[in-house]
Formats: sequence, structure tokens, C-alpha cells
Amino acid sequence: MNSQSGHSTQRPIILIVGPTAGGKTSLSVDLAIRLPGGGECISADSMQVYRGMDIGTAKPTHEERRGVPHHLLDVADPSTDGFTVAEWRDRADEAVADIRSRGLWPIVVGGTNLYVRALLEGVFEGPAADPAIRAELEGLEPGKLRSMLEELDPESADRIHPNDRRRTIRALEVHQLSGETLSSQQRQWSEVIQGRSDVRLVGLDWPVAEVNRRMNARVKDMVKAGFLDEVRGLIANQGLGRQAREAVGYREMADHIQEGADFDQAVEQVRIRTRRLGKQQRTWLRRLKLVPNSLWLQPEGLSLDALSEKVIDWLSSAENSKIV
Repeated sequence: MNSQSGHSTQRPIILIVGPTAGGKTSLSVDLAIRLPGGGECISADSMQVYRGMDIGTAKPTHEERRGVPHHLLDVADPSTDGFTVAEWRDRADEAVADIRSRGLWPIVVGGTNLYVRALLEGVFEGPAADPAIRAELEGLEPGKLRSMLEELDPESADRIHPNDRRRTIRALEVHQLSGETLSSQQRQWSEVIQGRSDVRLVGLDWPVAEVNRRMNARVKDMVKAGFLDEVRGLIANQGLGRQAREAVGYREMADHIQEGADFDQAVEQVRIRTRRLGKQQRTWLRRLKLVPNSLWLQPEGLSLDALSEKVIDWLSSAENSKIV
């Protein structure tokens, strides 16, 4: 493989995407160790940014990181809301620049669709905020806001939790300013995904039945590892903000702790939400298959060594290993 030389070349960003429980973390760490010169990982998971949310987000443990530095883990307080896609993109850009400045490979480990899209194409902004409209909406009761959203933008209402006042107001504001729903604008933005010349995308493509099995096994392992105690500690120590609480699993465990929901039913709901997330991810990943400079692998039956070797061989070509 060509090594970095001279000021006119820089390492490409390796972007690893795939379904939940699909082995992205282990592949990213292995590549960081095996690539010439070494690499560092950047998390693209919107819930791994929160401190203390470890088990339920499958945040890589100290052992799983194998000495490889990881960026954008534990950078936000779960009791507050406000860590945005734009903030993640800004910090990710800083991390990429820092890693490249040391001649290393930046490896972005994709988990959250909007974060991946922001890396590839920038952040979807929508119309600028209008203070007058926002003040008017802020003065309405939560029930009124919710009914307006359900009537005007049912697709966003399905996606936005009834208690998420900030995102509800933003969706209604966008509708008033543009005459179009937020969901339709986001859909138009996401229909055709462009790449960027300095990104090499590696996708892990699992059969549905196998990835569902892996997801169910992950939920079982999370419970065994003390997920309930983790959520109990977060609630006792600092609380969970609306954004953090909506993470898969955390809402269900919090409902069990705070409202007495049946534990076994809560765990089953975590499994259901995880599989539902997997279905959404499959739609997203199909779109990513059209992104230029991408390699898609079928990991079922392959060892980690074999997967890493396939990626390294692909990156070894002159056009993939560096950017001029």
C-alpha cells in the first residue's frame, strides 16, 4: 500500500456503515491497527456522544478499543438536550483534520443516518428560525402543538416523540415558513445521496434473518451486562434529557424504573424497537450503495481477518489509498 508522502496528499476518510450489531466496531478497530501508519476511530453514533450511556449504546469498551484512540465518545451530558447534527459534523471535521495531520487514517464508524449524511453532504438546515413564529408556538400548550403536528405533518409526528417540544416546534415553524412539511424537505434531501471525493465507504451487508438474530443476542447481552443498573444510575445521578431518553432501550428501562412497567415486557419492547431500527437502516443502506467510492461486503461466514484483508486490498489501489 502506498504510504502518505509530501504535503499534497492526505489519507482518505474510511467510513464504515452497516446495521446495528453488524460488526462495524470490531472492523474499524482492526483496520486502525492493521493499516500502514495506523488509524483512529470517530464515532458517528448520536447516543454514544453521551457520557454514561455505555451498555445500551454498545459503546466500545476499553478492551474492544484495543488501544486505538476513539473520538466523539462521551462528549455530552445526557441530562441536557442540544447536541446537534451540526455540532457533531464540526467536531468530526476537527477530528479528521487532527488525525490526518499526524499521517494517520481517520475511520468514521457509522451508526446514525443523519450523521453519516452530514459527513457526506453537509447538514440539512431548512429555513432560518423566525423569532416571531417561534415565540407564538412556544406560547401554546403541548397538547395543542402535538395535534397541530399530527394534522400538518403526520410523518414527522410519527418520528418525533410527543414530549419532544423543541423538535415539534421546529417542524411546525418550518411548515409555516416554507409551506412544505419538514418531513418532505428531509425526504427530498435524502433521496439521492452524493459522495465526497475524500471518503471511501465500506458497507457491511447482512441477511435480514442473521442480523435480526444478532440484534436479539445483543439485547440479551446488554441486559446480562447490567443495562438496567446503568439506566437506574443515570436517572439517580443526573437524569436523562428528552433526547437521551429516546435512545433505543433507555426509554423502556426508564419506564420500568419510574413508572413500574413490567420488566420482561420492557425488554421485549427493546427487541422490537431494535428490529424496527434495523428495518429503517436497511432502507438507508440501500441508498448508500449508490455512493461512489464504496465497497460492500457480505460478512456472514467471514472472519474479522478476512474482512480486514478485503478492505485493505481495496484501499491499496492508487486511487483509493490517497487523495491528491
